[in-house]
Amino acid sequence: MRAKVLMTATLTAAMSLALLAQGPPPGGGQGRGRGPQTPPLIMTSTAWEDGGVIPDKYTQAAGQTQPSPELKWTQVPMGTQSFVLIMNDPEPSIPAKSSKGDVTHWLVWNIPGTATGLPEGVMAGDLPDGTKQQSLRSNGYMGPGAPPGPYHHYTFTLYALDTKLDVAAAQNAFDTRTALINGMDGHVLGKAVLVARFHRQ
Repeated sequence: MRAKVLMTATLTAAMSLALLAQGPPPGGGQGRGRGPQTPPLIMTSTAWEDGGVIPDKYTQAAGQTQPSPELKWTQVPMGTQSFVLIMNDPEPSIPAKSSKGDVTHWLVWNIPGTATGLPEGVMAGDLPDGTKQQSLRSNGYMGPGAPPGPYHHYTFTLYALDTKLDVAAAQNAFDTRTALINGMDGHVLGKAVLVARFHRQ
């Protein structure tokens, strides 16, 4: 009797191993019981299409008073407590010493989680709703300024977070950006990217 039980257990184990070796059934088994996938966070602008040329109005070609462009986002993940927006030029012609090889054009953090975008012409400095800002040259938006030649690809990256960040603006915007990225670690619920091209004519 004991030998029969042992043989049955051995056969059961062998069959289990054989099924595991075959992998999941065709078509998957993948995703079963996980429910619908969360739609991705999306960011758009009324000023240009993703990958298109940003109008001069929002660039240094317009002088020192260029407004920030309107940005909108949708499909915000559940549990979002705040947003962080980072705008940078990853291909500067002459990297400023304070940019460490990558120009930080705009940092906006602790945007309320209930926000659905940023209006055109966001005023500089800390905002009444707790939003904070910084760029390479100021405490507000700094528009694209690439010289004649190849287009630069200005990247707007939006992060949805499950927390607010206890980050103060450093003397150097690159250091603030590093602190934001470190602070976001483990708290990102969603990410959206919008690219604008620009060079001076």
